[in-house]
Amino acid sequence: MFKLFKKKTSAISGVNGTPGRVPSHVAFICDGNRRWAEKHGLPPLMGHQAGIQNFEGLVDWYMARGVTTVTFFIFSTENWGRSDEEVGFLMNLFQTELAKNLKNAVKKNLRYRVVGTRDRLPKKLANLCDKLEHESAENTGGTVVFALNYGGMDEIVRAVNDAISAGVPVTRETFESYLDSGDLLPIDLMVRTSNECRISNFLLWKLAYAELMFIPEDWPDFIKNPKLWQRTLDEFAGRDRRFGGGKKDNYLGKKKK
Repeated sequence: MFKLFKKKTSAISGVNGTPGRVPSHVAFICDGNRRWAEKHGLPPLMGHQAGIQNFEGLVDWYMARGVTTVTFFIFSTENWGRSDEEVGFLMNLFQTELAKNLKNAVKKNLRYRVVGTRDRLPKKLANLCDKLEHESAENTGGTVVFALNYGGMDEIVRAVNDAISAGVPVTRETFESYLDSGDLLPIDLMVRTSNECRISNFLLWKLAYAELMFIPEDWPDFIKNPKLWQRTLDEFAGRDRRFGGGKKDNYLGKKKK
């Protein structure tokens, strides 16, 4: 499952370049912004700026090919350990970008979700998250998700406590309703950039049967390159997804009558 991204992938069938099998939910761990800046002789914060240059273009491209949900891991519960300068810069950046997405919600009929706790977010940003979700809740053109101040273990622990408080035994399906991400589709494809081969506490429940890809390009290079986007769909289409069922082989070697 932990298969490194291949530089060469085989062509896949489809109409107008669209893959024959397309993931419904693609999730990205957007890694390598600071490394990209260092490679280009820029201050680290400029890497974060470069990393948000084409979110809209990337979302449009994947949805035009049949993907219905695109998720971005943009700030984890552990990222508060970074410098005050970097955290402050990121919060201001998120504020600006989410305001832009509020306009996209109307223009493109997109539904937005922001998963993660909002207790540590600046009040203005937390309010904007609420507004973005509320005003786009009925949109049907696709779903864009931002994991902001998000941690997978934190999400599950909070869901367990909520389920306990409800006082009703849960099934796998009903427990999922207590999760921040409960209404989202399972992740079919997770892509992490910058040669980091970990899932880093990201949407643990939704990743249960996801295909994982770890690619060498830093996020600011990936977000601008449709050729790389196509390679992720090509690679996904070539995966054999059995969900634990296995192939129906003749294990005992018996001759068929």
